[in-house]
Amino acid sequence: MLVKSAKFIASYGQQTEMPDDKNLEIAFIGRSNVGKSSLINMLCGRKDLAKISGKPGKTQSINRFLINETWMLVDLPGYGYAQVSKTKRELFSGMIAYYLMERKQLAIVCILIDGRIPPQKIDLDFIHWCGTSNVPFALVFTKTEKMKKTELALLPENYMAALHQVGFDEYPEMITTSAVKGIGKEDLLNYFGEIVLNK
Repeated sequence: MLVKSAKFIASYGQQTEMPDDKNLEIAFIGRSNVGKSSLINMLCGRKDLAKISGKPGKTQSINRFLINETWMLVDLPGYGYAQVSKTKRELFSGMIAYYLMERKQLAIVCILIDGRIPPQKIDLDFIHWCGTSNVPFALVFTKTEKMKKTELALLPENYMAALHQVGFDEYPEMITTSAVKGIGKEDLLNYFGEIVLNK
């Protein structure tokens, strides 16, 4: 798939504010500072489509981007924001859960994971929640530009082992990316293209 057009549509403070349109949605989520905005910009060939902040937890709303006038890329608030209040964390977690479980336009959620670090409990817990809640998901590894080839080769194996430990027998799609080097752009867009084509 080629991204011929991409534009920001709107931000929503609650899932219930989102319009009930017919556009298929592919969502991005991950821990704070995992590189969601950078990856969105890389995929869309734009430097400032999604706002990049050095402050973790900056995305506090649901942001929608219309791609190729046919489907929506949705940027969800991150999970595990250390610098926001407990009340806001509870609000965001409720909003995320409601969106993921109730949004009929959602085709799949891409869980972004920093590939440079070992599997973390917070990521595994969220993956387990998606699995037990019947939320379709894929794993997208970010920030891999500084990893050695041997480390990259072991990424899927390490996560399959970690997922097996939390009860998974079948494993999701796993795609390696780097917004800095453009790694994985074609793989991820082709994957999205198949999803859009088959829905």
